[in-house]
Amino acid sequence: MRRVLVVAALAVAVIVALAGIGVWRFAATLPQLDLTPVRQHSAVVLDRNGTLLRAFTFDDGRWRLPATVADVDPRFIDLLIAYEDRRFHAHDGVDPLAVGRAAYQMLTSGRIVSGGSTLTMQVARLMEPRSERSFKAKLRQAVRAVELERRFSKAEILSFYLNLAPYGGNLEGVRAASLAYFGKEPRRLSTAEAALLVALPQSPEARRPDRSPARARIARDRVLDRAVERGVVSAAEAEAARAAPVPDARRPFPMLAPHVAQEVRDARPEAGVHRTTIDAGLQASMEALAREAAARIGPYLSAAIVVVDNATGEVRAHVGAADYGAAERAGWVDAARAVRSPGSVLKPFIYAMAFEAGLAHPETILEDRPTRYGLYAPENFDQTFQGTVTARKALQLSLNIPAVALLAEVGPVQFLTRLRASGVAVEMPKDAGEPGLAIALGGLGLRLTDMAAAFSGLARGGAVPVLRYRPDDGEGAPRPAFVGPVAAWYVADILRGAPAPHNALPGRIAYKTGTSYGYRDAVAAGFDRHTTIAVWLGRPDGGAVPGLLARNTAAPLLFDAFARLGREPVPVVAPSGRLTVSTSASLPPPLRHLRRDAPGTILATVTAPLRIAYPPDGAVIDLGFADGAGLLQSLALKATGGALPLTWLVDGKPVQQGSIRRETSWQPDGAGFARLSVIDARGNADHVNVRLR
Repeated sequence: MRRVLVVAALAVAVIVALAGIGVWRFAATLPQLDLTPVRQHSAVVLDRNGTLLRAFTFDDGRWRLPATVADVDPRFIDLLIAYEDRRFHAHDGVDPLAVGRAAYQMLTSGRIVSGGSTLTMQVARLMEPRSERSFKAKLRQAVRAVELERRFSKAEILSFYLNLAPYGGNLEGVRAASLAYFGKEPRRLSTAEAALLVALPQSPEARRPDRSPARARIARDRVLDRAVERGVVSAAEAEAARAAPVPDARRPFPMLAPHVAQEVRDARPEAGVHRTTIDAGLQASMEALAREAAARIGPYLSAAIVVVDNATGEVRAHVGAADYGAAERAGWVDAARAVRSPGSVLKPFIYAMAFEAGLAHPETILEDRPTRYGLYAPENFDQTFQGTVTARKALQLSLNIPAVALLAEVGPVQFLTRLRASGVAVEMPKDAGEPGLAIALGGLGLRLTDMAAAFSGLARGGAVPVLRYRPDDGEGAPRPAFVGPVAAWYVADILRGAPAPHNALPGRIAYKTGTSYGYRDAVAAGFDRHTTIAVWLGRPDGGAVPGLLARNTAAPLLFDAFARLGREPVPVVAPSGRLTVSTSASLPPPLRHLRRDAPGTILATVTAPLRIAYPPDGAVIDLGFADGAGLLQSLALKATGGALPLTWLVDGKPVQQGSIRRETSWQPDGAGFARLSVIDARGNADHVNVRLR
């Protein structure tokens, strides 16, 4: 008897050895395992916290979204292992007990009762899909499973399954299925939902809940029964899960910030995951607000909203259209990037430049009277005149004539040059010729994104940020500030006192509105210390909308947008060096009144016009800051012409008043750009820009 056992044992050993040699030789014939399937997934665009904004299908229409074990509810993993491969953490790719059980059941019943495939073998089959069901195919899966176990951890193999498992139709992977059937990420699955997603891959087409909800329910309940048998869930929990309904339709995938998502994906088509600076919650709130606003003002109209974090220049929300899928509103058009007329929304920057140049102060007296500049005679929107007003009141009431008067002093070309140099991309109409005074009232083109950046610059003390849509976007080359902190704060303080729309309290945010010629565009931009928001309303095709007034439409939308930030507005911090006065009479004489002549005439000039002789415009002056020497040398300032006394200003701050000499000096406190201005007794002014290093 012993001899028989020994012979039998030897025979078994020989058979096992020969089988092992055969398997080894078979494995040697297999090509190298192609890992491409587990590395390919639909391109996804995420918000700043990793929330899905939008996903894109493969070219053949399949959805496969990336997911790891950490992205899935632990209950789903427990149910999956209990149902599919209870010894998953113990075997090395092939479970001999499961294979033996399956073989025994087949021999005793004459049919396949249960499979012997492990989760690792299923991953191998999904990585190398084949239609045949044969011993050779099963052997191939076993060999590949052992190879996978040797190369990857259990968590990685589970992640492969989570990405590749079929769920019916064009759905692959648990994340795509969870979003399509439940409208949620798989990390938030209920027990019933997790059980359904465990059951579907065994027969994904037959059990699709959107086509066969009854079969899906039966399969789900079978998973729950086995989970109770193996102690994964309690009987009470399983009973409650069985009572949960099975979804009978698919839900749309997330589609937040669709224009931004398309843009960032197209910019880097080779990347699978695109992270943005967008805040998904705020984006969803702003999209809803845009839809509501467009619906209120009528059909065929759209809306756009841009929200910027002032500290970083990061865009937190970008709504390009009121409804991305609405053909009647041309939802595919990204109105936030379309060049439109801004109306009078750029008036604050004319004032800021005038303040910076020392031409005016918020309490400077301006004339709002009929005025003609050659053939050009600007009028106020309501065709009335306020007479004598302060610059503060003129900007708060958005009076046209004072703004044009200031632009005439600043110079339209110089104004546009300064805007562009600071990063604001303004565009002139084709064949427009030399920029004229009409640009003060909207005679140019501007994108809403650039408008948001420009107003954010006012909140940042004059430095216009580069808008960033990706966390890894660089800040770009440094650009000169449009104005200094004092001039920027003057404008912010004025705009915070502008009359509020009917739906808001005054004095909460600094803001400005603009209505384009012909009632085609209504825009508004506003800011506090932390956030800037710009909004637009109009027809995407540029058609006129009678009665579309920014004050009645865009301004309420702007204040509603700020209300959805969920916090109280915070004023911009006042800088040092500002000239604080209560009346124009307290100002230095050159700043009390912009012009003393009859409106519309050319200001008289002295025989020798006022000019800054040194330093010249655009000069780079080495004072020792660049190399760290910090020599603190004073900079000589020289002027020619003009009527004494002279007032010198640096970045809008007076450094010397009432000087009867044409030479003085100024002590800089560091490197950077500076704007030097001089004003004579008649109000004539000259200014230059220099760089100190």
